[in-house]
Amino acid sequence: MNRVSVIIALLVSLAVWAEDSIEVVSRLNILESMPRVEVIQDPLVASMLQATMSGKENWIEMDGYRVQIYSSNRQQTAKMEALELETNLKMEISQTIYVLYLPPFWKVRLGDFRTYDEAKDYKKEFVQQFPQMIGDTYIVRDKIKVLK
Repeated sequence: MNRVSVIIALLVSLAVWAEDSIEVVSRLNILESMPRVEVIQDPLVASMLQATMSGKENWIEMDGYRVQIYSSNRQQTAKMEALELETNLKMEISQTIYVLYLPPFWKVRLGDFRTYDEAKDYKKEFVQQFPQMIGDTYIVRDKIKVLK
């Protein structure tokens, strides 16, 4: 009787193990048949991500310039307009977009430029792409973030 129960227990264990193995193999087959996705990213993005994940920021703050494209103190609409402008520009431009609240103004600024000439060149490029914003686009002094 004891031998029969041991044999039954072994057979049940073997059946459970085989079922789990079949499930794992079928999952692997499904994963292997799925299309591959290749992610291509700018090396700067990779270094920023690595620095952030390691807890070591490679950024310093210094005096520089940004291109300001929006400023308003209309409390009813300014915040919404600034955030909407940021959303609309995210896919259109390569510069970092900063939405700032400097009471009583909401402002949208672009980029981190070390020199006035860099900011001036970008401003020219920006107003060529968005000519309707030429009247609201200025170069301003600001604290900027740059890689060490």
